[in-house]
Amino acid sequence: MTTKPLQVSLEGVVERITFESAASSFRIIKLAVEGRAERLAAVGSFPPTPVGARVRIRGVLEQDRKHGEQLRVESLIELAPETLGGLERYLASGLIKGVGPKLAQRIVATFGLDAMRVLEEDVDRLREVEGLGEKRRAALARAWREQRSMRDVMVFLQAHGASPALATRIVRRYGPNAMNVVSREPYRLALDVWGVGFKTADRIAAAIGVLPDSPQRMQAGALQVVHDLTDAGHTWTARSEVTARAAKMLGFEAAESAAVDEAAVRERIERALEACVQMGRVVIEAAPESDDGRAVFASEMHAAEVRLAGRLAELATARPAPLDGVATAVAEFESRARVELAPEQRSAVEEAARRQVLVVTGGPGVGKTTIVRAILATLVRAGIVVRLAAPTGRAAKRLSDTTGAEATTLHRLLDFDPKSATFKRDRHRPIEAGAVVVDEASMLDLPTADSLAQAIAPGTRLLLVGDVDQLPSVGPGAVLRDVIDSGVVPCVRLRQIFRQAARSLIVTNAHRINEGEMPVSGASGRAPVSGASGLAPDAPAGADFFIVERRDPESARATVIELVTSRIPDRFGLDPVRDIQVLTPMNRGPAGAVALNQALQAALNPAGVALVRGARAFRVGDKVMQLRNDYDKGVYNGDVGLVASIDPEEVAMTVRFDGRHVAFEASDLDDLVLAYACTVHKSQGSEYPAVVIPLLTTHFVMLSKNLLYTAVTRGKRLVVLVCDRRALTLALSTGRAAGDGQRRGGDEARRTRLALRLRERLAAT
Repeated sequence: MTTKPLQVSLEGVVERITFESAASSFRIIKLAVEGRAERLAAVGSFPPTPVGARVRIRGVLEQDRKHGEQLRVESLIELAPETLGGLERYLASGLIKGVGPKLAQRIVATFGLDAMRVLEEDVDRLREVEGLGEKRRAALARAWREQRSMRDVMVFLQAHGASPALATRIVRRYGPNAMNVVSREPYRLALDVWGVGFKTADRIAAAIGVLPDSPQRMQAGALQVVHDLTDAGHTWTARSEVTARAAKMLGFEAAESAAVDEAAVRERIERALEACVQMGRVVIEAAPESDDGRAVFASEMHAAEVRLAGRLAELATARPAPLDGVATAVAEFESRARVELAPEQRSAVEEAARRQVLVVTGGPGVGKTTIVRAILATLVRAGIVVRLAAPTGRAAKRLSDTTGAEATTLHRLLDFDPKSATFKRDRHRPIEAGAVVVDEASMLDLPTADSLAQAIAPGTRLLLVGDVDQLPSVGPGAVLRDVIDSGVVPCVRLRQIFRQAARSLIVTNAHRINEGEMPVSGASGRAPVSGASGLAPDAPAGADFFIVERRDPESARATVIELVTSRIPDRFGLDPVRDIQVLTPMNRGPAGAVALNQALQAALNPAGVALVRGARAFRVGDKVMQLRNDYDKGVYNGDVGLVASIDPEEVAMTVRFDGRHVAFEASDLDDLVLAYACTVHKSQGSEYPAVVIPLLTTHFVMLSKNLLYTAVTRGKRLVVLVCDRRALTLALSTGRAAGDGQRRGGDEARRTRLALRLRERLAAT
């Protein structure tokens, strides 16, 4: 006989954390509840809750055959502490800027359990706290007022699964209007606030009375699907796919309930889509290449694609004034640089001299850098002001180092305004230059490429340089691919591998991979090897590419750790933190970025004061990566730095990015992850002295030829592939990884219409 579940609401103190997963937020905690002799297990997905916290939980008491009685959590919120220890923990939790463990201890020692009332009603009494100066006292009072103003929002959000850091971001996003947005337009959270998913917004909506089949929820679901697929890289999606995905997201799948009328659900979602069109949030247009003949765009993606196609068509059909003395400029460059340009390189320089827009593409070792230097010399000799730029700071620094000229990020070139999150440079205030050269153009996403094109003044030349065979941009679109495929924009594709580069197995294998051929190892010269390290002592002098066979993920991870911490530093003299980067296809799994980072941190930087954020701990000397663009701080998605200092008292730390120190408060720490290992996608635009790449069958959903090619071409002096031969074969046989991580078979490129629009614009001129 089974016991009927009982809905309860109770309070208790967290005595033990039995299990928690940072990835899924699933936790098991043990509670001390007044009136119960035994500790009660509470299970479910809820925010991190430290030992000693007093909580109020609403949920269902149920009997588990294996574990006995347990509470299935539906909502959990922290309460004002009732003990001195609990009060200290609360004040030092990071919610109040400037209050760490030591200051919290002094405040509680001064006021006892009355500390909360003092902060709330009589902050002048903070003068009684030993060692608390006037300036810091004023800052603490201000921080408390700010925290108090957002308390209602935080309590409400935490009751529905949001962490204090997430609540802080919501308040920052909406300011004093936060509660109004949360209570009236909860689905905006999923679109506007980084870290809020649709499920969280949906729980909040349900709590305030939004019905499951309400038009508001249907529209939010459809719009969320469109934006999710945009975030996955596509600029459009078939209407039928939007409808199917929205039905699944909203829980209206026929397979789950016989009572669901599939046709009625589809009709309601399609009506919701039409409402989104009327509101200007979505654009639907005819598209023969779509499964149902209709393509659904987020309105901003549609506008950007149309604008970019129009501007590139204008540039492609323009006829700039020809440059004089090109042959002389080339000859002077060859003499000064002590090189002789190959015929295809010379052709590229001549094309750049007579075209207003030009694309130069090619793989490693084909002389793209030499071409950029030659074109730059030709333009400068003609008296043209040239601006050099790249999508990321790392790529811009490389461009500057290789050309000897100043290079900047595209954000700086376009004069980005953090307050409005827009570029100041546009058609009305274009870039002041006679030519603009953009390197690593494969990283150009659609919005950035559109902003760049609009800021190119009439008569200004635009040169895009990049390797089209690499992974596409992190953001939506496949701009470089589409521009080349359109046939509208002049393009020079470099194919000749030069003799010096051909001696590198990194270069040779990159081209072999691009052709779908098995790479060769410097340890054997022919095939993957199975030695303990793969860095065989009898390997040819100067060998720069090694392959180590491993099938088991745990064994592969152990080999990666050994390579990074001892084998490579001992043999090649490379620093394991600064010079070696582990690149993996995925974040999750035993050989994913998360697990590898934990293992590498334990091996390379295990001791010292740490700031703990969920399952992550940061220490001085750790290599870390920024996860999103933070325009106020001037750090961007994918930027890598080293933790320079930690202040446990303030619950804060500083990170050094390219010599610049950036401060991070407690609420900012969710934007950082360890970066001893990172995904291949996050490595775009970077180059490292050495890369170690695990490639296993557990990575199968992400395996593709261009992912492997991108990973290999990140290595400058050394590449070590730790792989299962089956995974390697699978990657070489697969064209592209789908943007949303789902394998479709055949050509899995991103869905865009830029190439088609370019051809249509050219035909219309």
